[in-house]
Amino acid sequence: MLPAVNEWLATPLGRMLLAQERAIVAAALERAFGIYCVQLGDWGGAGEFLAAARTRRQALLASAPAPGAALVCELTSLPLQTDSVDVLLLPHTLEFVDDPHELLREAGRVLNGEGELIALAFEPLGGWSLRDALTRGGFPPGLRRLVSARRLTDWLRLVGFEVGRAERYQYAPPLAGLQAGRAGALFERLGRKAWPRLSGAYLLRARKRVYTMTPVRTRQRLRTAVIGGLVEPARRAS
Repeated sequence: MLPAVNEWLATPLGRMLLAQERAIVAAALERAFGIYCVQLGDWGGAGEFLAAARTRRQALLASAPAPGAALVCELTSLPLQTDSVDVLLLPHTLEFVDDPHELLREAGRVLNGEGELIALAFEPLGGWSLRDALTRGGFPPGLRRLVSARRLTDWLRLVGFEVGRAERYQYAPPLAGLQAGRAGALFERLGRKAWPRLSGAYLLRARKRVYTMTPVRTRQRLRTAVIGGLVEPARRAS
């Protein structure tokens, strides 16, 4: 993650966004189990999301040196074994990498059978998209693209995932004064009822599909004794 992004996350607005996302991710991780949970990208650092993981072990993989990162690597070419990860967390990761499609293919490779992917992203139809378009350098800075929940669902299905329904949040305009306190809570309540698809961001859960090959047994032909072209009737016990 770019240093400018980490500086932005330390602002009042960035901290409020992280606080909401921390609660949403923690609720999603309550239903994700296994041995390994890996976060790709250092959005929020190692402590914001992984602390809520229910797996035995957790690790942060970053594309640049970052506090708490277990490994620095190219996120589109992960140094992880195939089928080795139970839970994969992508907090706004797809919006900053050069090739999001390759990253999703890598995610499908390293997740084990029935492994779960949890992604956070900004919605192109929401207020954060408008703020990004009006801000020089991006908002947050360094943002490369915005991916809608529908498009991300299509991408995930193409690489073999079963995708759940998007959980939307951030209905308040991206201004610190309107995010805090009663104003922020009011926008969240109204947005979910009045304009549910126009959220600023969303969480999407997907599960790696595993196809099993079921052998088909050929039916054995019933052998019957035929006399004069008729099936011999069974004899009754006397």
